[in-house]
Amino acid sequence: MQTSVFIARLIGPVMMTAGLAVLLNRQGFHAMAEEFLASRGLMFLGGLMVMLGGLAIVLTHNVWTSDWRVIVTLFGWLLVVAGAIRIIEPPFLYTGGRAFLRHPAMATIAGLIWLAIGAVFCLLGYLH
Repeated sequence: MQTSVFIARLIGPVMMTAGLAVLLNRQGFHAMAEEFLASRGLMFLGGLMVMLGGLAIVLTHNVWTSDWRVIVTLFGWLLVVAGAIRIIEPPFLYTGGRAFLRHPAMATIAGLIWLAIGAVFCLLGYLH
């Protein structure tokens, strides 16, 4: 349980901050996403970092229970898969990213999703 709380407390504020940053600066986020998609090196390094973070979560917290802690495990596995896709199949990320950027509302939706995920992790981590 301590590991679950620690990871939730770590992820929550970071996700909330990222979500707020996107919501408060949608144009800047759009430009940053364009730059990211234009750089194969950034995609590769980003994939390594995301996969590393996911593996760190999964290796320390591979808990499959019927309570809230499974959310932490699922988040870790999601990061592993997302990182692997960025490393192995950059064109998939490029195509999806371009489709994402064509719709102006997508940055707002992404920011709200990140903010919500962060809020859930904060509630689970700091209320335990």
